[in-house]
Amino acid sequence: MCFELLQQLDKSKENIVFTVISGKNSGAKLLLSDGEKVYTNNELYNWDSVIKLIPADKKSKIINFEDEKVYVEFISQDYNVVVCGAGHISIAIIKMCKLLNLHVTVIDDRIKFTDNARNAGADRVICESFVEALRGIEGSKSTFFIIVTRGHRHDQDCLEEIITKENAYIGMIGSRVRVRKVLDYLEEKGIPREKLDKVYTPIGLNIGAETPEEIAVSIMAELIEVKNKGIGYGSYPREVIDGILSEKYKDIPKAIVTIVSRRGSAPREVGTKMLVLKDGNMIGTIGGGCVEADIRQSALSAIENQECRLVQVDMTGLDAEEEGMVCGGIVEIFVEPIK
Repeated sequence: MCFELLQQLDKSKENIVFTVISGKNSGAKLLLSDGEKVYTNNELYNWDSVIKLIPADKKSKIINFEDEKVYVEFISQDYNVVVCGAGHISIAIIKMCKLLNLHVTVIDDRIKFTDNARNAGADRVICESFVEALRGIEGSKSTFFIIVTRGHRHDQDCLEEIITKENAYIGMIGSRVRVRKVLDYLEEKGIPREKLDKVYTPIGLNIGAETPEEIAVSIMAELIEVKNKGIGYGSYPREVIDGILSEKYKDIPKAIVTIVSRRGSAPREVGTKMLVLKDGNMIGTIGGGCVEADIRQSALSAIENQECRLVQVDMTGLDAEEEGMVCGGIVEIFVEPIK
């Protein structure tokens, strides 16, 4: 089943879902992982020709193929955060990571501090030397490293271990003077300057942060900024996948709805998904309000008739204004019954 495969995908690879959203083949689907076809529900469709039309900008969007529309969706990666140090700033970072649904690992060599990190909600806590702990952690294109240890020497040790790992982001706390000394030292040890220049330091956006909590906000804001450079990627939220695959809802007919295009101002991005159950319940959100009310009716009808639908919602007219839809954009939403 497609959704089971999506749950098991290696998120470090380039994963693309192709879905035909109009015409006689509406609902045909292909899952491509690093160029390999791993699933399709329509072997006869001309997928090879569609694959040649993959957008060069790697943004999820609708493409036209012959007389049909195909939604090409680049699946976002599952990001994780590794925090070196478990002081006051780290505790605030952990709490924000949990709000953002980011898996967070914390490293410190002090038992009391690692206990604090565990109590704050860290998913994984390692209590040993920074060097030894980091040697056991593999980097990836979806790993964010945050260095906020208690001292200059530990920062240096951490960066030396991290700098050669694959990563989405490396940020290190410290004054400009302190940071420069660390970078110069590592350059003298043979680490290329171009690698060192990619380190975000001083860490965090410049918002005049002073307290540990404010500093954590500035760090997480910078992390979000880096992560969202990939905006235009789609995702299958865990709650939606769980709703599709869980025993709790297995006997309830359902449909998944996806924003496949948007023009102007709209509440959510392309790729946003929601699950509608035949009993009227919804899992996830595509923006709330009248948009979801209208789409729920379309989804319930699609479930009843077992047919896919491409629905346009216009939030620019007087009707939308009267209903309090203040965004003022137009979105296309694909409604797909799950069989």
